[in-house]
Amino acid sequence: MFQGLRTVIYLVNPKDLNSAKQWYSKLFNKEPYFDESFYVGFNVGGFEFGLNPSEEKFILGTNVQAYWGVSDIKAALQNCLKLEASINSDIQNVGGDIKVATVRDPFGSILGIIENPNFKIEQ
Repeated sequence: MFQGLRTVIYLVNPKDLNSAKQWYSKLFNKEPYFDESFYVGFNVGGFEFGLNPSEEKFILGTNVQAYWGVSDIKAALQNCLKLEASINSDIQNVGGDIKVATVRDPFGSILGIIENPNFKIEQ
């Protein structure tokens, strides 16, 4: 049985791992709880975001599409841009009061953000 989103992992070039770790530490305003040369993991609101260094051939940003919940999408988008991300898709209303946007992190991966006042994490 599916229990819900637990982990999102982005592949990064091993030479970018430290820079990616620093960038996401600033974005999430926290240090990783797991920090090794083979994997870096962050606990973000009870969900895991991981950085997996890989030399495999992959096209950055096309193998994962995940959205991280935010309470204020405009502020979250501005924070991403301040940290040198670039807009992939600007804020759009996708129905009701639900808004989404995506940015490209400095390493080429797509980070989705969603403001959804209707969604609550089940306890």
